[in-house]
Amino acid sequence: MAERVKFWTRWPMVLWLAAVWVLLWGDLTVANVVVGLVLAVLLVTLLRMPKVGFEGRPWLPGIVVLVVWFLGDVVMASVQVAKKALSPGEPPHGAVIRVRLRSHSDLFLTITAQLCSLVPGSIIVEAHRLTGTLYVHVFDVAEAGGIDGARDHCLKVERRVLYAFATDEALAEAGLPPRRRLLRRRPAAEVTR
Repeated sequence: MAERVKFWTRWPMVLWLAAVWVLLWGDLTVANVVVGLVLAVLLVTLLRMPKVGFEGRPWLPGIVVLVVWFLGDVVMASVQVAKKALSPGEPPHGAVIRVRLRSHSDLFLTITAQLCSLVPGSIIVEAHRLTGTLYVHVFDVAEAGGIDGARDHCLKVERRVLYAFATDEALAEAGLPPRRRLLRRRPAAEVTR
């Protein structure tokens, strides 16, 4: 009975895998849906995934900021890469930089690495889990604001990830101020003439 309960807690994954199967075949038929469901059940049953520990605290304003900045980064980087590819002149000078992240969580390291890789012009070459270090290939160092600019960009992505998903304790461990300090109203600056 306990095994059956465990299986039924994974029904979203079964539905997702079946939907991917139907999308891959490109034809919505009863046969494709049934085969997709059968294969999904087999995969979920036979290839058990380990549980990923998440002791985070999703914060909606942080998630909104993360998504908006990510979409902005993708658009800006796409334009920069397209401009560099289409314009004649000197070829871009790439580099591999080392970025030491502030968080020691595998989950936050993975999310940060994925978000950095999804932005055109950068790719994660290697990730060291034990040290929390990412090695990032930057397409054009000059366009990224130099090595320090590219490193700062990765650290800003990690900061947004942490504010979107981390607990206050994880923020403190990373050396970031708690969320409640971000929400306080700042006093209006006095205008002097």
